[in-house]
Amino acid sequence: MTKSVAELARRRNGLPGTTAAPTGPLWQRVLRSGWTWLLLGATAVFVAALAAQWQLLTADIPVEGGVIEGVNASAIRTSAWLALPTLAVWTVLFLLADRYRPQRFAIWYLALGWGAAIATFLSIYANTWAGQHLSIAGDGDPASSARAAIFVAPFVEEAAKATVLFGIAILARYRLTSKVSTIVLAGLSAAGFAFTENIIYYSRVIVFSSQNIGVGDADAALSQIVLLRGVLTAFGHPLFTMMTGIGLAVALRTRSKVVRVLAPLAGYLAAAGLHMLFNSQATLADGRTQMVLYFVIALPMVLGALVYVIRQILAEGRRIRTRLGDYVQLGWLPAADQLVNAKLRTRAWALLIGITHGPRVWWATVRLQRTLTELAYLRDGQVRGLYDQAATVRARELIELAHQLRPVAIADPRGRRLNLPRLRRRQPSAYQPPNYPGPAGLGGNWPAPGQSSQLGSPGYSAVDPRWGPPKG
Repeated sequence: MTKSVAELARRRNGLPGTTAAPTGPLWQRVLRSGWTWLLLGATAVFVAALAAQWQLLTADIPVEGGVIEGVNASAIRTSAWLALPTLAVWTVLFLLADRYRPQRFAIWYLALGWGAAIATFLSIYANTWAGQHLSIAGDGDPASSARAAIFVAPFVEEAAKATVLFGIAILARYRLTSKVSTIVLAGLSAAGFAFTENIIYYSRVIVFSSQNIGVGDADAALSQIVLLRGVLTAFGHPLFTMMTGIGLAVALRTRSKVVRVLAPLAGYLAAAGLHMLFNSQATLADGRTQMVLYFVIALPMVLGALVYVIRQILAEGRRIRTRLGDYVQLGWLPAADQLVNAKLRTRAWALLIGITHGPRVWWATVRLQRTLTELAYLRDGQVRGLYDQAATVRARELIELAHQLRPVAIADPRGRRLNLPRLRRRQPSAYQPPNYPGPAGLGGNWPAPGQSSQLGSPGYSAVDPRWGPPKG
């Protein structure tokens, strides 16, 4: 098989090519990487989308009988600080969930930035346009109308948030190996969307409460909406978009063409349906009904989603153990690999030990874990029939790379300790016992124990027992 044919077979399977890793200084490798330019281009698009929303939100909207004043820079700045903790919590939780095969930082950034900038940009214009065409009566603000919130916003917003998932699936299908991967990316997109949306809502409350004396305590009104959107119902957008992520994951891990079409569609409709139900009850139900629905329906759903994600993470560990076991039975890998890499705590312990042995050992440990994890998911794809013979060539490359990294990396951390400097108490010096006269050492007058005579003293003859004083 020629090199061009082999590369075509890999691209058809979505596998990485045989191109050698770039060498040279760090700055040259960064400039040559396609991910660098993708991040720069995406950042420029994100900034442009946020700037367009800034112009729309700060502009005054003329309506019948007056003008709706736009928000100001001070309100947006204050709202951003209030919305930041919710974004930080969700981001940390999703990144912690994506531990077996973490995505590139670029992929995480694309998902989060897309939700915060592009999805909100598309939604705010689409919702406004649809609201205007629904002939809504009221204050003239289409974004705050019941019809747009129930019948338009769910479908528009869920489609906007999930678009990045399909883009990543096209660009890096090989990286989306499980439901956990797509759930994490969907959650990051939803968290970014909720961050920008919270800024908009908080800013409007700040401006409205400062201009209308009938609101009462402006700080209390702001605290109430921050508690409602930032804490009590912060699960909304991640829970909805998670459904689309699950549907996409099912489509990517099956050979059926029908399932590949219907699974993402079903996931999207489930996300939009939940979103519609949530908006309808938040808009039309009274306070008591909302509380009942919150504790009877909403919180159990969130708990169920949490249990589902945890079960999926545990399933990933079992899958890695099983698929690496295939290579252990062939004798290509040691038996410890399937036991160590299937548990998050042993993987983390190996990395911690590697840190104490220096950067070289730590990085080799990271690469070894990534290599074996990729090998396990590659084998899982072969079992599912997703790859052809090109995956066998890739598997051999991964096994050879693992053998090269093993002498340096911490392959099996069980029973090993951290390589930390030990702080010991200084021990007193030990002296040899005295071998000179004196029971107490230097200066004594009697022979030391075990000695028959003093060192250097004259000798004496035995006493004659017949000796005595003169008789008579």
